[in-house]
Amino acid sequence: MSKPVVLIAEELSPATVDALGPDFEIRHANGADRAELLSAITDVDAILVRSATKVDAEAIAAAHKLKVVARAGVGLDNVDVSAATKAGVMVVNAPTSNIVTAAELACGLLISVARNIAPANAALKQGEWKRNKYTGVELSEKTLGVVGLGRIGVLVAQRMSAFGMKIVAYDPYVQPARAAQMGVKLLSLDELLEVADFITVHLPKTPETIGLIGEEALHKVKPTVRIVNAARGGIVDEEALASALKEGRVSGAGLDVYAKEPCTDSPLFQFDNVVATPHLGASTDEAQEKAGIAVAKSVRLALAGELVPDAVNVQGGVIAEDVKPGLPLAEKLGRIFTALAGEVAARLDVEVRGEITQHDVKVLELSALKGVFEDVVDETVSYVNAPLFAQERGVEVRLTTSSESPDHRNLVTVRGTLSDGQEVSVSGTLAGPKHIQKVVAVGEDDVDLVLANHMAFLRYTDRPGVVGTIGRILGEAGVNIAGMQVARAAAGGEALVVLTVDSAIPANVLTEIAEEIGATSARQVNLEA
Repeated sequence: MSKPVVLIAEELSPATVDALGPDFEIRHANGADRAELLSAITDVDAILVRSATKVDAEAIAAAHKLKVVARAGVGLDNVDVSAATKAGVMVVNAPTSNIVTAAELACGLLISVARNIAPANAALKQGEWKRNKYTGVELSEKTLGVVGLGRIGVLVAQRMSAFGMKIVAYDPYVQPARAAQMGVKLLSLDELLEVADFITVHLPKTPETIGLIGEEALHKVKPTVRIVNAARGGIVDEEALASALKEGRVSGAGLDVYAKEPCTDSPLFQFDNVVATPHLGASTDEAQEKAGIAVAKSVRLALAGELVPDAVNVQGGVIAEDVKPGLPLAEKLGRIFTALAGEVAARLDVEVRGEITQHDVKVLELSALKGVFEDVVDETVSYVNAPLFAQERGVEVRLTTSSESPDHRNLVTVRGTLSDGQEVSVSGTLAGPKHIQKVVAVGEDDVDLVLANHMAFLRYTDRPGVVGTIGRILGEAGVNIAGMQVARAAAGGEALVVLTVDSAIPANVLTEIAEEIGATSARQVNLEA
């Protein structure tokens, strides 16, 4: 069997290839060359990029086998996440790979602007000794305004507080109590602009944040303020900033990002009190290695069909260790449900009970949904597109949880209402320290059978000789029974037999069994596919 193909479209850390391991065919291409990219991407399973490669709708449409786009970094400006989601392609990034590096650069720009390090360095190298011209200011006892108190903003606040700075912040998504725990006072943006001696920006680029520090904001600041933007270009309006510097309403700025990149010509570059770097926020050996290793691990998980915590277009996030073993169980229960139902449900409920519900179990709903559609559609079903398949088919999906589980430590049930009002359900659990997957109920019938790759479910009227008939027909067909359990409410009533077999039962054999025993329902599921 051929190995999955991974295309590395930009220069990445050698550790990236090492982290991928020997299970993939590695190819290289220049992602910045559009023609070369579109040619190279046609038959790959995954593509790894940084910021120069544009993985847009055209590229995704050209990639007929693509399953995952991995961005070795944080920003996704060059990836069309919406187009990827519609195509069932997972998009992953490395959200924590460069947070330390980015925070350190912001601090470096801030210090450089405060002490005029860059222009003093340039002047001295040109033979000019200008101590008086480049007098700076101390950071101690000054107020730093952090705009965006996310992971990077917090790291900057922690580091600059060590310089004796007073930290205030603007972030409408952070609770005051949480900020207070970090020694940070939350203010409105207008209040921050009025009191800050230094302002550093750490926000994502969204329609709401573009131009946030613009003409109006820059008329509210102290004339001694120094502004740093090492987050995303465009959050600080560059034209407005240039005007403020020219008019003396701002004393200096440190910039690493720009509205249009690469940026080699800007009115801001004419000012000695502006320190400018070419988007170096993630440009350290350590950050590049972390990013490469992180996305390589994500690619391995994605191509193995597992949920990826760093996927940006998938429900989930960090998965509790106690929840992870339930993922394959929920997916298999979803596949069994589809086999039993024989159609797509109008409404689907994923019920989770027991100790596991002390954690976030939303991911189990997604895993069950993936299993439900695995044998329904021709396309590859992923954690990305499974909700889309449900939406397209008008399936109402709901997750319910309860800490109470009388018979099992944890219990997962996939329950659906069909178009005719009939209800179908299957329940499973994980047994023992090895997390053995078991099916423990089918509808109202209790069973206790270890899940196997090949299973069959038959409903019939209870009477002597049925089990023997099933065994005889399977034996004649060369199908070995690994396990069997019969469930019934009363002798002579409706009975359910659940079989685990060593190989798939041929369709004609299953039909023969159903006819011989007068089965009202005969279904099988092959979980190894």
